[in-house]
Amino acid sequence: MTSSSSPSQDTKRLAHAYPEGLRADALMEEDVAWSYEIDGDRDGDQFDRSERAALRRVVGLSTELEDVTEVEYRQLRLERVVLVGVWTTGTAQDADNSLAELAALAETAGALVLDGVIQRRDKPDAATYIGSGKAAELRDIVIETGADTVICDGELSPGQLIQLEDVVKVKVIDRTALILDIFAQHAKSREGKAQVALAQMQYMLPRLRGWGQSLSRQMGGGRGGLATRGPGETKIETDRRRIREKMAKMRREIAEMKTGREIKRQERRRNKVPSVAIAGYTNAGKSSLLNRLTGAGVLVENALFATLDPTVRRAETPSGRLYTLADTVGFVRHLPHHLVEAFRSTMEEVGNSDLILHVVDGSHPDPEEQLAAVREVIRDVGATDVPEIVVINKADAADPLVLQRLLRVEKRSIAVSARTGQGIEELLGLIDDELPRPSVEIEALVPYTHGKLVARAHTEGEVISEEHTAEGTLLKVRVHEELAADLAPYVPVSAG
Repeated sequence: MTSSSSPSQDTKRLAHAYPEGLRADALMEEDVAWSYEIDGDRDGDQFDRSERAALRRVVGLSTELEDVTEVEYRQLRLERVVLVGVWTTGTAQDADNSLAELAALAETAGALVLDGVIQRRDKPDAATYIGSGKAAELRDIVIETGADTVICDGELSPGQLIQLEDVVKVKVIDRTALILDIFAQHAKSREGKAQVALAQMQYMLPRLRGWGQSLSRQMGGGRGGLATRGPGETKIETDRRRIREKMAKMRREIAEMKTGREIKRQERRRNKVPSVAIAGYTNAGKSSLLNRLTGAGVLVENALFATLDPTVRRAETPSGRLYTLADTVGFVRHLPHHLVEAFRSTMEEVGNSDLILHVVDGSHPDPEEQLAAVREVIRDVGATDVPEIVVINKADAADPLVLQRLLRVEKRSIAVSARTGQGIEELLGLIDDELPRPSVEIEALVPYTHGKLVARAHTEGEVISEEHTAEGTLLKVRVHEELAADLAPYVPVSAG
């Protein structure tokens, strides 16, 4: 200690001498001993200096096969990867969950996770993401495990990518590139493939690198000799120009595909068919829920982004009203903005719907984080005004206390299990209640010669009662204003 007085006396003296905002700085300058009463609540858990600065290994991430007989089930030799994360905010458990999700993404892409490490930093290093010293330690881990790829849990700048590769001497990719690779594997439709290709080119453009002669200049105008005058254009500039041209072409193609979907959407609006969009975190069970509600037969797999292309199916409420149910692409924490832009036309299904079924995995360690990540993307596509029902899926595997907490916090929520069918009937009833209802209630005696009006009442409205009489069909229905005008001539005089 630099002062002869006791720590508590020093603390009281500094509290009077310094404003509240400068108190922490003053304590550091005077080297006053740390005390739980003053600093415990502010600083939280304390770590030794060596532990704070070290790369902390995250256990339980390795997917290396233990039994050599299982190799026959692998179709090809998987890339062997080491995961690296930088913990800047939140708790240690949050950092571990983020790296565990990265491991699941790597496994979905077809990689074999050998190890995972996390470094505690205020912010990622501008040069090598984790700092030069820790990059050298990472190189030792890569050699020890025999890995051929390093995956970073964040988006790296082109400079960080190059410099980290120079140190570890193996391929380095970031979270964005990994998600783009998964999307490229799972895209099946023409529109999905075009959207993924556009996102990949947007990501690739600032990260193009040349090597050796590929950076040499081509001939141009000016002086310098026969056919070699002037600096001309470098090979890397040519590549960038060609990518920009391809991106422009891809945007035009996606815009043309968007027209076809918009025509179908207008047709549904013209027929007054309500629409429901299923949105949620990847692997929350959206496709399973769609299959359970409509029997759509969409691919279901316990993997991230197993279904990528949107699916729209016709469904019917318990009261007999028709509506459409759209399964959208899954969201993920820190969804790359390239994907949000490329898939904006697909995500418009959410913004143009009458109701959103927000599916969350009730068995996930942190379902609240999933809810926040999905709502951030919903906000980005401008769908904040659409009514939302939170569907807590996998209730059969979830912790009952977690279910109670979510149902208490989320006022418009319901717990279901798409696998067992638990809560599905209640969900259908809730959808029926929440969908917008026709505004006009009318009673009409429709002649049998105008059967089309009766059919329209069934498809576009809500039939309260129907009776067949000698003069025609006596309908009591709730319909939109346009159909009400067509039915008006057949309203009985007594009812009018």
